Amino acid sequence: MFLAVRELIYARSRFALMGSVVALISVLMVLLAGLSSGLVNDGVSGLQRMPVQGFAFAAETRTDSAFTRSVVGPEQVDQWAARPDVADATPMGLSIINAKTSAGTPVDLTLIGADTQGPLIPAVAQGRAPAADGEILVSSTAADNVELGDTVTVDRLGIPLTVVGIAADQHTFGHVDMAFTTLTTWQDVHAGTRVGEEPRSGARQEYSVVAISGVDGKLPDLAAGDAAAGTSARDLAEAFNSSPGYEAETMTMSMITWFLYAISALVVGAFFAILTVQRSREIAVLRAMGASTIRLLVDAVGQALILLAGSIAIGVAIGVGLGSLLVGTGMPFALEAGPIALGAFLLLALGLVGATLATIRISSVDPHSALGENR
Repeated sequence: MFLAVRELIYARSRFALMGSVVALISVLMVLLAGLSSGLVNDGVSGLQRMPVQGFAFAAETRTDSAFTRSVVGPEQVDQWAARPDVADATPMGLSIINAKTSAGTPVDLTLIGADTQGPLIPAVAQGRAPAADGEILVSSTAADNVELGDTVTVDRLGIPLTVVGIAADQHTFGHVDMAFTTLTTWQDVHAGTRVGEEPRSGARQEYSVVAISGVDGKLPDLAAGDAAAGTSARDLAEAFNSSPGYEAETMTMSMITWFLYAISALVVGAFFAILTVQRSREIAVLRAMGASTIRLLVDAVGQALILLAGSIAIGVAIGVGLGSLLVGTGMPFALEAGPIALGAFLLLALGLVGATLATIRISSVDPHSALGENR
C-alpha cells in the first residue's frame, strides 16, 4: 500500500476531484432511496401495517386496482375461515372517495370498512376507534386536513362521517389517506346509497376482499383456499401491486437507481484505467524490483477502497442532511437506514469491481518496455 498512500497524499487534487464525483453520486443515491421509500409508504403503508399474510379477491380480478374492482361475499369469507391453516379471515371493504370537510375543504380518503373489534383497525394516537356507523378513524397524515370532531361529508351521497380518532402511524393507499369505519358504513358508500335511502338488495352482503391471517403468522395454502372459495388470493407483497400506480412507480425508481449504480462503476473504472496508464512506469519499477502482480493489484484496489469508502461516507452524510430537510414537506420522502445502507454498499462494491477491472492491466505491464519507452 506504500505507492497507493503516497499517491493519495501527493496527488490529492486529482483524487479530491474523483472523490467529489463519487460523493455527489452518493448524495443522489440517498435522495433516490428516500424518494423510493417515500413512494412505497405513500402507496401501500396502510396495507403494510395490516397484521395479515394475504388477501382473497374475487376470481379473475385484474391486478391493477384489484381492491376497488373486487367484490366477494359471506360465502367466501366462511370458506376461508373454515380452513385449518387460516387463523382469521376478515371481510374488508375498500373504496377511494371524494368528500368535503365541514369547512368545505375537499379531501380524498381511502375508506376502509372492517370489523371495528377486529385486527384491521390500527392503533389509535388520539381519540378512539370507530364504534358506530358514521364514525371514522383517519391516518396520522390526514391530520393536516381534518381534526377530531370534524364531520366529513361524502360527495354526491351526502353521508356524514365523524372523525372520532387519529391513527398512530401513516396509513395510506394509492397516495390517499385511509379512514377506517364500520362495514355497514362502507357498504352504504360502496352501494351509492344516499342519505335517507334504503340500500339496494344484496348491498349488505358485499365486501371488497377477505383479509387472511395464517396460523402462527405463516402464509396459508392460497391455491387450496382459492379452489375451495372460488377466489383469487395473493400474498401481502403481491397485493401491493393492486395499489394504483405502485408497480409502475417502483419499477421506474428501481431502473433509475440501477442506472446510477452502473454509472458509478463506469466512472470509477474509467478514472482508475486512466490512472493505471499514467502510473505504468512506477508499476514497471515495482515489477522490476520483484513485486508480484497480486501485490500490485492489492495496492491499486486498496487505493480505490480508501477513496470510495471516504467519498461515499461524506456523500451519505450530506445526502441524509439534505433529505432530513425534505421530510414532512408534503413530498413522499422517507429516510430509512436499510435502503441507504444497501445503496452505499452497492456503490462501494460496484466501484471496486470497476476499479479492479480497470487496473487488471497491471498484470500485462512489461518492466523492460515500460522503463525504456522514452529512449
